[in-house]
Amino acid sequence: MRHVKKAVATAMGIAAMSISLTATAQDDFPKKPIRIVVPYPAGGVVDAIARTVGDKLSHQYGQPVIVENKSGAGGAIGTEYVAKSAADGYTLLMVSPSHAVAPLLQKSITWDPVRDFKGIAGFGVIPNVIVVPPGSSAKTMAGFVEAARKSAAPPTYASSGIGTSSHLTGELLAQSARIPLTHVPYKGQPEAISDLLAGRVDMMPMSTSLALPHIQAGKLHPLAVTTATRSSALPNIPTVAEAVKLPGFEVGTWLALVAPARTPDPVVKKLSADVAQALALPDVQKKFQTLALEGAPQTGQEFDSFLRQEVARWSAVVKQAGIQPN
Repeated sequence: MRHVKKAVATAMGIAAMSISLTATAQDDFPKKPIRIVVPYPAGGVVDAIARTVGDKLSHQYGQPVIVENKSGAGGAIGTEYVAKSAADGYTLLMVSPSHAVAPLLQKSITWDPVRDFKGIAGFGVIPNVIVVPPGSSAKTMAGFVEAARKSAAPPTYASSGIGTSSHLTGELLAQSARIPLTHVPYKGQPEAISDLLAGRVDMMPMSTSLALPHIQAGKLHPLAVTTATRSSALPNIPTVAEAVKLPGFEVGTWLALVAPARTPDPVVKKLSADVAQALALPDVQKKFQTLALEGAPQTGQEFDSFLRQEVARWSAVVKQAGIQPN
């Protein structure tokens, strides 16, 4: 009986210690600077959003929140760096659609977006918009699809590289609308946009934030946005689903903040709550509007569930398109 009582007492002591450590981990965090790794070059939309949120967290914590750009290999280099970092909440990662897709396309990647990371918060989505040069004969999305079906040669579409959001949007459009399209990948957005403006490619799906200045200047003509609902930045432009009767067609550049998978739950919970508080600030929402980000905050758990769905969806698209990892 004494052994039983001793065992129970020991178990209760361990439980109490665990609760105490959990509370301490949450209450004391953060005690030093936090790094948010952006796996892309400085100056882009992902970078701008990371810096906006990081600045708010820095003021809230009284600790520096430093944004580090570790670009290369389509985001894989910075992602691997965070995957191998200490799981203590002090090294975080900004992610976008390539986070779900890169392992499907690059044999060298050893990290897994679901297994190796834990969601902190989803921020929202930047709609992609399908654009054509002003001289294009296609004035509507329906007109483009109809012309593609009748054309002797498949229309070409530009992307900023294999596996990027623009590439996968084009593949999904080809599969969903059952039209032939020829993918023309470029090394980045500037080269792709340059050839599109010159009319050397027929079409390009690109983020609204990048397309908007060219649309406003009359240098590109928008056919449709690729999200489930219309973009507040282009309210008069229909969705692909509306324009060509493709219910369920939805693609966008979503953004989120994640941590290494073994980061303690209390730390993740605190970060999630604090990021949610930052996202609700009026000046943050205004900044996001200038970047064409449609705010749709998600908790860490909601983002994790969403990410699993994205991996499954794009796995099917990549397989059907016959895209081989390199």
